[in-house]
Amino acid sequence: MTPRLPALALALALVLPLSLARPAAAAPAVAASAAAAPGMLGAEQARAFRAWFVRLVSEQLRQGPTPRWQQRDCAGLVRFAVAEALRPHDARWLQQNGIALATVPPEVNLSAAQRSALWQQWRTADQQRAAYVPAFALIEHNSHLVSHDINQAQPGDLLFFDQGDDQHLMVWTGRYIAYHTGTVTPRDNGMRGVSVEQLMRWPDSRWWPVASNPNFIGVFRLGFLPG
Repeated sequence: MTPRLPALALALALVLPLSLARPAAAAPAVAASAAAAPGMLGAEQARAFRAWFVRLVSEQLRQGPTPRWQQRDCAGLVRFAVAEALRPHDARWLQQNGIALATVPPEVNLSAAQRSALWQQWRTADQQRAAYVPAFALIEHNSHLVSHDINQAQPGDLLFFDQGDDQHLMVWTGRYIAYHTGTVTPRDNGMRGVSVEQLMRWPDSRWWPVASNPNFIGVFRLGFLPG
């Protein structure tokens, strides 16, 4: 089963790398990179996307899952946070998501061509485009391997575990690992935030993010991000 470590203290879920946030009043839009292909983000856009993606994942820990996130599992968390990170974030959106007064990153500011190519346009196993893909397809067809060393992960990169019949995704936020267990009960929303050290102490070694663990497939980066 997916590791059900207790969530970190609320303060951990609120902590973001300082370089990923700036005051809302001073959050200019990032100009769409003329050099970026429609299916890719430019360097500045990628930095803004990572900041929004991490922020959105962290907010699900801090506030609990928003009603906007309907498919509550590990892959659903990634799909939701990607879609919301890529969209414009006006005052109404910020208020609806409970972060109107918080510091926010710059806008990703997709061009029309980028939005058409990226927003809810995941590549499926049969090379079609869809708003929904499972965890395996997120990795196999929409991401690329970075490393089997978690120290090489950047904020917003994904940790992928293959347990045979089940695959599982976790998100590296830059300070801790966030994920959804895939199970929701009246008393447990399924969200978890754990440190690398906590995960390495998990009794079931299949969840250890180390190269020697055959169930840890590695650190992956979303395919539309450079690097």
